[in-house]
Amino acid sequence: MPNIKKILVANRGEIALRVMRSARELGVKTVAIYSEADRNALHVRYADEAVCVGPPASSESYLRIDKIIETCKELKVDAIHPGYGFLSENADFARQVEKAGIIFIGPSAEAIEIMGDKLSAKAAVLKRNVPLVPGLDKAITDIALAKEKADEIGYPILIKASAGGGGKGMRIVEDPAEFESQMDRAVSEAKNAFGNGAVFLEKFVTSPRHIEIQVLGDQKGNVVHLFERECSIQRRHQKVIEEAPSSVLTPEIREQMGQAAIDVAKSCNYYGAGTVEFIVDNKLNFYFLEMNTRLQVEHPVTEQITGVDLVKEQIRIAEGKALSIKQEDLTIKGHAVEVRVYAEDPQNNFLPDIGNLKVYKRPQGTGVRVDDGFEQGMDIPIHYDPMIAKLITYADNREEAISRMIRAIDEYEIVGIQTTLSFCKYVLQHEAFRSGDFDTKFIEKYFQPSDLDEKVSDVESEIAAALAVKLWSERQQKQTAQEGNGKKVSLWKKNRL
Repeated sequence: MPNIKKILVANRGEIALRVMRSARELGVKTVAIYSEADRNALHVRYADEAVCVGPPASSESYLRIDKIIETCKELKVDAIHPGYGFLSENADFARQVEKAGIIFIGPSAEAIEIMGDKLSAKAAVLKRNVPLVPGLDKAITDIALAKEKADEIGYPILIKASAGGGGKGMRIVEDPAEFESQMDRAVSEAKNAFGNGAVFLEKFVTSPRHIEIQVLGDQKGNVVHLFERECSIQRRHQKVIEEAPSSVLTPEIREQMGQAAIDVAKSCNYYGAGTVEFIVDNKLNFYFLEMNTRLQVEHPVTEQITGVDLVKEQIRIAEGKALSIKQEDLTIKGHAVEVRVYAEDPQNNFLPDIGNLKVYKRPQGTGVRVDDGFEQGMDIPIHYDPMIAKLITYADNREEAISRMIRAIDEYEIVGIQTTLSFCKYVLQHEAFRSGDFDTKFIEKYFQPSDLDEKVSDVESEIAAALAVKLWSERQQKQTAQEGNGKKVSLWKKNRL
């Protein structure tokens, strides 16, 4: 059984730091890789060793498999942790790592391949009777035949790219007359984004909620689930706010979804940390969506409610050890909420922003956790994902966790760039979110950029008022001091003290 002593983290920013912290607690040395744009990044300073792997563009640095493996050999690295994004779900990378005699902290290349293609994933889980959305579970390019199948399934129809994700190659068709043009666009976008124009059809679930289940599996065949995360607040099909547990699942449905997630993992002999994503309709019927074969961005909320360090479990599993927990050991304790702090302007269609963090002060206090990779004075680079931090709050119940999050957002000081914090606060204060009566269409239903105008001006008014009081107080103190010294002060100077 291998004993991992040194890990290279093939990633950057907050996730690199998060992995390194757990590794350090286990007594494991860490190696950071970085691009020229990240030379002064926090993960570079935190690691025991650091190596520059190329220019700012990720294709010339963080995605260079050859340079990463070469660095591992030079520094005698035992294992690679891919984090999320970049190469984390690249089966070829996992295969080359193993071939080089290095441990890949993640699932097998075969499991990544099966779950990386939506059609092969559906074929695998179908054998275990996991619920699937009604649709055509094979690739199709013939538009006439596709339209015929769409009529059989019934509108609205969802056209989805077989490869990839992030909303690319995805089209919702409500009117049969628009089917051909929308399919053309989906195929074209899928080809451009993934080099694979294959698409498939499925029934579009109205009022959908996005609920996912965290799983852990070891190399001995044991698999457990760590309950659900609610991820329905999204923009451009990407998550912005997550919470655990969901406010709508009953204990019975939670158990059913958990078992379905375990079945999905077993369908591809999965080991490591993974997430099974489901779409849930307004009657709480759930259907398998996909499996993410890596650590998720939102994993901290699961850690908060279960007390399990998922990264430490990943490392132990990679060493060949059995899971340290059994299903009966796991319970939900309390409630956790996470907001992703993106360098984006929510008043301008969430357009990414770049600039310098002139002021950057994290919120603190009981039940507040910040996972980030920046500090005051640093620049937000244009080359990578615009997420700068994850803000997580934990409390005994949902209401308290939400209130704590609003307090934390108010304390989070970021000056120099636009962020999604104001939008997240808007969501958290909205009646639909507070009541739990929301779905993935929250933004379309409830949010207008102008909704933030009044809130922003209120904040500005409070700041201006506080500043005016401070200046007046300072003026009075100076005036009193000068008069006390018996000095005459001109009216011009007095009015400008």
